[in-house]
Amino acid sequence: MSIEKNTQRIKAEAQRLGFLSCGISKAGFLEEEAPRLESWLNRNMHGEMAYMEDHFDKRLDPTILVPDSKSVISLLLNYYPGETQNEDSFKISKYAYGTDYHYVIKDKLKALLYFIETEIGAVHGRAFVDSAPVLDKAWAAKSGLGWMGKHTNLLTKKVGSFYFIAELILDLDLEYDTPATDHCGSCTACIDACPTQAIVEPYVVDGSKCISYFTIELKNEIPSALSGQFDDWMFGCDICQDVCPWNKFSKPHQEPLFEPKPELLSMSKKEWVDISEEVFQQLFRKSAVKRAKFSGLKRNINFLK
Repeated sequence: MSIEKNTQRIKAEAQRLGFLSCGISKAGFLEEEAPRLESWLNRNMHGEMAYMEDHFDKRLDPTILVPDSKSVISLLLNYYPGETQNEDSFKISKYAYGTDYHYVIKDKLKALLYFIETEIGAVHGRAFVDSAPVLDKAWAAKSGLGWMGKHTNLLTKKVGSFYFIAELILDLDLEYDTPATDHCGSCTACIDACPTQAIVEPYVVDGSKCISYFTIELKNEIPSALSGQFDDWMFGCDICQDVCPWNKFSKPHQEPLFEPKPELLSMSKKEWVDISEEVFQQLFRKSAVKRAKFSGLKRNINFLK
């Protein structure tokens, strides 16, 4: 079967599996990303995320991760919720409302890889969901799924940015898409809205200043100097996405596993302050919030009180 036909069949199957979109790029060294990543690390913008310093070459070259790989298939999965938390609440980033996305997307990626192996032929490949040294956003942009916004999230015209990014890296030749153009223009909404000034310049985020970093990645106490700057975010932060004009196009996802428990949306600040470990375990079973652990979430809530 032709490369063109194989590409069409893979994209059709990705759509059938519920992915928002699918783009493909040629596997190889991400030359334009190397100086950007090196500068970001040298400026210590990764804070205590020491793992970002590891596997520098692998982050830039998927052929090291998957020998003889020829194609990077990038996939987007919508997570924008139909309902959000009530106003009298400490806030959780929308991506963590339902079942941990790692489980949900991994199953879909395995299904897509199985389809390729059974319908196209034996391939060597690996699936990646934000759990290996892969520059997800760079590959998605290279494959035409969107452009890197000034907040460094991937943006897509008429879609926005509330989606997960995942990849299949394969030793299979396919048709390659072309990168999208930048449509941020002169807008600085995300830069202006960030309470901690984490977007230090357009297209550069100091990860060590981001609310998501403090509430998820940081294991020590949150610096008291930041008191009053978190806008009630207790796990993650969506501010730069919420204010982005492109997200007026966001539409609710159709993935049942991303639906939140009703009590998650209705809980008040007082109920969050009083949350017990038993309620935490029940509420966040199979949730990305468990990454912060009960002690971490309590720390964040106490910091916001």
